[in-house]
Amino acid sequence: METVMTVTHLEKSFGNQPILKGIDLSINHGEVICILGPSGSGKTTFLRCLNFLESADAGELKIGQTHVNLQDPSKKEVRQVRLKTGMVFQRYELFRNMTALQNITEGLISVKKMTKRNAQASALNLLNQVGLKDKANFYPSQLSGGQQQRIGIARAVALNPDLLLFDEPTSALDPELVDDVLETMRQLAKKGQTMIVVTHEMQFAYEVADTVVFMANGHVVEKGSPDQVFNHPKEKRTQDFLSQLTMAYG
Repeated sequence: METVMTVTHLEKSFGNQPILKGIDLSINHGEVICILGPSGSGKTTFLRCLNFLESADAGELKIGQTHVNLQDPSKKEVRQVRLKTGMVFQRYELFRNMTALQNITEGLISVKKMTKRNAQASALNLLNQVGLKDKANFYPSQLSGGQQQRIGIARAVALNPDLLLFDEPTSALDPELVDDVLETMRQLAKKGQTMIVVTHEMQFAYEVADTVVFMANGHVVEKGSPDQVFNHPKEKRTQDFLSQLTMAYG
């Protein structure tokens, strides 16, 4: 099976506080990895380091033919990695002064060098796929959080990345808006989109993930199939985390 990205011994500290303490992870083409863990475990920082939104202190990253020393990446390497990865953020990060359609076409025109006409056709198709074609000319302030997030997903998908990174994409949403976003992500998974998803949505992780990674205190504590991690966890730290969730959600 083709490996899309491999990360080796990724380390990151903020000041004197170590956040990531040597993370190793590989993801194969078409695989969905869900990363779980308590707040402060380093999940979001890990994801941001993969896309150079944070600078790692050490480690190596390989995606396609691009091999990067994370401690000292060149501008060209950063650009190559970003062209192969798409990011979906907790709080949507849409351009407030652009319509839904413009938010998607912007990257197609500036990065993919598409004509405006072709970019708009592609964007409308993507809006249709996420059920929001009728909102093409709406601005973010006119849309619900769930609608904004689905547009954020469409924007990331538009650039046809090898790998999509989701940073807790439902955490900022009201509960009744979560399902539409998760359903959009399920459809991407069914189409074979390679994804790393940092999430607190346990049911989604159980149903959709090929691999579940449990992180705590800057380490990968446990990794395996959803059945293995949720139903037969080997590590006490994983068992404690899942038992706390069971208590919290009844």
